[in-house]
Amino acid sequence: MTYLPSEKRYNSMKYNRCGRSGLKLPAVSLGLWHNFGGVDAFENSRAMIHKAFDLGITHFDLANNYGPPPGSAEENFGRILKQDMRAYRDEMVISTKAGYYMWEGPYGDWGSRKYLLSSLDQSLKRMGLEYVDIFYHHRPDPDTPLEETMGALDQAVRQGKALYVGLSNYNAEQTQKAVDILKQLGTPCLIHQPSYSMFNRWIEDGLLEVLEKEGIGCIAFSPLAQGMLTDKYLKGIPEDSRAAKPHGYLKEREITEERLNKIRKLNQLAEERGQTLAQMALAWILRDGRVTSVLIGASKVSQIEENAAALNNLDFTQEELKRIDVILMA
Repeated sequence: MTYLPSEKRYNSMKYNRCGRSGLKLPAVSLGLWHNFGGVDAFENSRAMIHKAFDLGITHFDLANNYGPPPGSAEENFGRILKQDMRAYRDEMVISTKAGYYMWEGPYGDWGSRKYLLSSLDQSLKRMGLEYVDIFYHHRPDPDTPLEETMGALDQAVRQGKALYVGLSNYNAEQTQKAVDILKQLGTPCLIHQPSYSMFNRWIEDGLLEVLEKEGIGCIAFSPLAQGMLTDKYLKGIPEDSRAAKPHGYLKEREITEERLNKIRKLNQLAEERGQTLAQMALAWILRDGRVTSVLIGASKVSQIEENAAALNNLDFTQEELKRIDVILMA
C-alpha cells in the first residue's frame, strides 16, 4: 500500500522556533523510545509514524539504543522511511543520540570521541540516512573531558553527518560548560532534551534559565510521566501498559495510592477544561515559552491523535495553575 500523507498536515500543528536558531519544531514531536522496537508489531509502528506525519508532527526522535533490542527502533524507522517516506525526508527533523550502553567492550558507552562518532555511523547505517538533523550526547560522562565529548559533536557537524547538536540529561551547570565549549568550537548547541512533567520539575531549578540566556531550545521527554499523567492508571494497572511490561522503564511500584490520588484530582481539572488528562499535562508544559516541543510516546494511533489535540487549548488561568500546584505539592 502506497502511503500518501494528508494534504492538510500543516493546517493545525503549531511550530515553535528552537531557541534563537532558524529551525522550527512542532509543538508535539514523536519519540521512538518505546513501542517501535523489534519486540513490537511493525505494522503498528508504521501506522503511528504515518499518523504523526499526517498531523504535522515532523520531528521524530530516536537514540542508538532504542528498542528493544537496542538498535531495532532505528532499523524499523529506516525501513518505514525507505518503504513509505523517502520523498518527504526534507519535511522531517530526525534526531538520534549516543551516551548510554550500546555494545560490549570499552568503546560502546559514555562520551568518548571514539564511541560517539562510531555510534553515529552505526545509526546512519541502520536508518539508511546520510545525515541526521540533530545529534545529541545522551548523558554527561564523568570520566571523559567535556572538551572531547563536545569536540565529537562538532566533528559530526563538520563531517556532514549532523546538521545540529544537542544535549540530554545535563544539569544547569553541566549545560553551561558544554555550551561554552561548543560556542568556542563554532558549533552552537541547538537544543536540550531533559525529562519534564508535572511530576518531575527539576528543570525549573536553573536549567530553563540557562537555556533562555543562551538561546537554546528545550524539548521535554516523558511529559506524561511514562503514561501516569493519562487516564490509563485511574482504575489500576492495565495489562497492556508500560508498568505491566517487564522491559518497560515505568515500574509498577511507582504507581502509589498517593500518586493515584493526585492523578484523579488532575483528571477532574482536565475534564473541567474540556481536555483529557494527557492533553492538559502536555499543554501545561507548553505554557512556558522556553519549552519548544513536548516529546510524546505512543503505543497506538489514537494516542497520537489525542496528544496532538492538546494544542486546541494551551491557555491556563492563574487559578488553574494554582490548583495544579496545590495538587502536586500536597
